[in-house]
Amino acid sequence: MRSKRLPALLILMGLLTAFTGGEDAITRPHLDRTPGARSVSLHGRTYVDQGLVGAGMLSADTVDFLGDTLGSFSSLKIARDSWKRVGDHYEGVLWTLPDRGRNDPAAKLFFDYPARLNRFRVRFTPASGTLDLIPDGGLELRDFRGQPFTGADPGPGTLTERGIVLPAPASGTGAGKVSFDAESLQFTRDRGFYIGDEYTANIYYFDRQGRLRGVIRPPTAITPQRAGQSYFGSLEAPDTGRRNNQGPEGMSLSPDGRTLIVALQSALIQDSATGNAAGRINTRVLLYDLSHTPTPAHPIAHHVVQLPAYTDRGDGSAVNRTAAQSEILALDDHRFLMLARDAAGRGAEKTTPIVYKSILLVDTTGATDLAGTPYETGTASVLQSPAGTMLKTGIVPADRVEFINMLNPVQLARVGLTVADLSEKWEAMDLVPVLEQDHPNDYFLLVGNDNDFIARHCQMSGQSCDSDVDNDNRILVYRVALPAPM
Repeated sequence: MRSKRLPALLILMGLLTAFTGGEDAITRPHLDRTPGARSVSLHGRTYVDQGLVGAGMLSADTVDFLGDTLGSFSSLKIARDSWKRVGDHYEGVLWTLPDRGRNDPAAKLFFDYPARLNRFRVRFTPASGTLDLIPDGGLELRDFRGQPFTGADPGPGTLTERGIVLPAPASGTGAGKVSFDAESLQFTRDRGFYIGDEYTANIYYFDRQGRLRGVIRPPTAITPQRAGQSYFGSLEAPDTGRRNNQGPEGMSLSPDGRTLIVALQSALIQDSATGNAAGRINTRVLLYDLSHTPTPAHPIAHHVVQLPAYTDRGDGSAVNRTAAQSEILALDDHRFLMLARDAAGRGAEKTTPIVYKSILLVDTTGATDLAGTPYETGTASVLQSPAGTMLKTGIVPADRVEFINMLNPVQLARVGLTVADLSEKWEAMDLVPVLEQDHPNDYFLLVGNDNDFIARHCQMSGQSCDSDVDNDNRILVYRVALPAPM
């Protein structure tokens, strides 16, 4: 006898598929207890996660070179010419990027926090698994006029520099300065660097002294707009473009220095399923050719990457959230690592369980190129229907596979941590070579958290910003084996 419940079950399965890009829904804590190496394949190439091999920590109340509480790590990068093996350990110089400073958007509280890079000397000893971080100054960033930036929300305010309209508070905190919510960092071979900004979705290009030299402005599809005009504030949602606080969170340069890959944190407003936070899985990834200019006007390629969806309750119920990506790391001009995570853990406002924090492998080979189409030059949605997440016929997303599951209690225990110790936001990654002749394709993968300046003893711009808990600054170190570039 046929079950009368079967049609309802099929409908439910169809809904789950619509909100997860065809993958299994993540409805319970996504734990992995593999003690050792684990390999995965994508497009016929094998990648090996050899496991968690180390960790480092700075206390939440650490103060940076400008006298503010240290903000870790919206992005991080090891200076390539600094990384070396010295006896039983490795040494290098680490640059890290904080975001816009301590803030409370619900209370409209922002500080006049100057944008900066923090510098550390690092020492990693594999035998003990210890990563030592020693503060070593930093670099304050300046706009075209040589003025410091501010972290304050600009609202509708703007100013114009070199013909480019930029966000700036018209009055109050940070008035007259360019607002900057820094989220992603990438150095160039001449030691200049790019930073992705969440207010505008711009990519800012700086020289090695930290002075702004150019801007890569996003296409129309990504620029936040209200009533047909650019609107850079983060307290009111745009009609189209990047979602508030979901801008170019991931950015990375291909090893040959030619291709800059930029990824939005989650789906654009026009690409989001109506009224469902699990409907933000279809994010955009743009590729820029830097071989002729450091600030190209248009991307050379434009793809969709589908993010995981999960339930924040972790109780087996239907998915209701998107695991937004928080960093990417290019392996070449079409393959990259992508860190996708939930919004649970130390420092989170809600007390929901930790469900998902993983590093994915993404390959855009075979994905539909949206460059120059109305999906880029206009605000056309990639969705079949605003009620779901299925892509329109003819739009093929990039392929991806899970590479590293950070929720591994067995491996975390080796560095004195549990899953419950993990903070909410993991937003930074970099690769450095192991420098072993017998293992030329082995690397250490550094993964850092963003502690949002959450500390019991916090100071910013000469004011107190104390929280109820300490959210320490942490870096985890994995060892991986990657196939040689094609």
